[in-house]
Amino acid sequence: MAQRPTDMSGFVTALVPMLSRSLAEEFNVFRVMHHGTHEKQLSNVFAWLLAAEGTHALGDAFQRIFLARINTELSADKQLPPTGYRVAQEVDTRGDEEVAGGEVGMDIADILLSRQDAAVVVENYGTSDGHGHDYRRYLAHAVGPGRPRRAAAVVLLCHRREPHRQQDGWKQAVVVTYAEVLGDLHAHVARDPSWSRRHPEQLFFIQQMIDHFVEGQAAVNLDDQISFIKAMCETGESARYGYRPQDRAAQEFADLIAEHARRQLEDSRKTLAAVKAGLRSFAQTTLTKQVNETVQSGPVTTVEARLAGIWEWCVAMHRADAQPTILLVFGPTAVVEKERAPEVVSDPDYSRVFVTLRTAGQQQGSEQIVQTGVSLGEVINGLSQDDHRLRDAVLAVASGG
Repeated sequence: MAQRPTDMSGFVTALVPMLSRSLAEEFNVFRVMHHGTHEKQLSNVFAWLLAAEGTHALGDAFQRIFLARINTELSADKQLPPTGYRVAQEVDTRGDEEVAGGEVGMDIADILLSRQDAAVVVENYGTSDGHGHDYRRYLAHAVGPGRPRRAAAVVLLCHRREPHRQQDGWKQAVVVTYAEVLGDLHAHVARDPSWSRRHPEQLFFIQQMIDHFVEGQAAVNLDDQISFIKAMCETGESARYGYRPQDRAAQEFADLIAEHARRQLEDSRKTLAAVKAGLRSFAQTTLTKQVNETVQSGPVTTVEARLAGIWEWCVAMHRADAQPTILLVFGPTAVVEKERAPEVVSDPDYSRVFVTLRTAGQQQGSEQIVQTGVSLGEVINGLSQDDHRLRDAVLAVASGG
C-alpha cells in the first residue's frame, strides 16, 4: 500500500490547475435549463434529430448516421436499411396477448424507428443498462407479428458503455453512445458549410448539445482524469481508491483537500502581505533614492500602499511634475495589470515583481508592463541597498524602452 504523505500542500498545489479547468463552467443552454437530466428529455432531442422532416433541416442525415453506427455492430446478414424510418416515442412493447391478458405491466421503449421491412427499438439511458426492461419483448416488438418478419435491432443509446450492466439478454443489444453519434453529426455539419450559414439557430443548438453531452461537464474529461490519477499515485494518495465505503472515503478526501486548500490560501495571503511590506519598505528607503538620483524630472515624492481589492498587491510611487505614477505590482495585481496592458508579457512568472506606470485618471492599462528579476522571496528576505534591478526596470518603463 502506498504511504500517505503527512503534508498534502504539494498535492493540493498540483491539483488546483486541473480542478480549475474541470470546474470552470461556461454558458450552455442545456445546463441552464437542467435539460437532459432525465432520459425522457434527451429522448425528445434524439427523436427530433431522427425525424427526417424535423425542423433541424438536416433531412434524414441523422437517421443515416444512427443506422450506420448500428450496422457496424451487426453481421452482414442482419444489416438494416440506412433510412426511411418513421419515428415514435414512448412505445408499449407488449404483444397483443400480453395486453389482452392484463397480467404484464407496460414495457415502454423510449424511441421506435420503423418501416415496413425493418425496425429499431431504442432504450435511452445513462449507461448501457436495460434497467428493468425486457430485451426479448423489445426484440419481438421490433420483429413484429406475422410474416415476413422485419429486420430488427434493439439498441442501448447511452452516455457510457458499461458491459457488466448488460444482463438478462441485454448483452445482445447494440450499444451506441452519445459521443459516437453526436461526433458523427458534428463531422457531417462541418462538411456542409452552406447548411450552417442557412440554419444558424439549429447549428447553435447542435453545438450546445455536443458541448454538453460529449465535451462538457456531463462528459468525463479523460485527460484531466488521467492527470488526477497520476497525481494521486505520485503523492502517495492512491490507497484511497481502495477505501470502503466509497462515498465516505470520497467525502473524507474532499474534506481533507478543502482544509489544506483553505490553509494554503490563508498562508499565501500572509505571504503576499509580507511581500507588500518588504516592497514598501525598500521603495521608501532605497528605491526612491535610486530613482531620484537618476531621473531628470518627476522625482518620487511619496510611496503609498493603501490600495485594496484587486489592486491590493501594489506599491505606488507618486512623482512630481505630473509624471505617471510608478506601480510595483505582484501576484494577483500583476495578473490584472498584465491583462490590461496592450503589449503582451510572454510566459509571465508570477513569483516575480512587475513594474508599470499609471497616469492620473487613466482608464486603460499602461502601454508597457515589465517583469523584473526580483523574486517575491527576495523581497521578503530583504533586498540590499546596492540592488539596482527594480531601479533599472522603473527607468526602462518610464522611458518607454
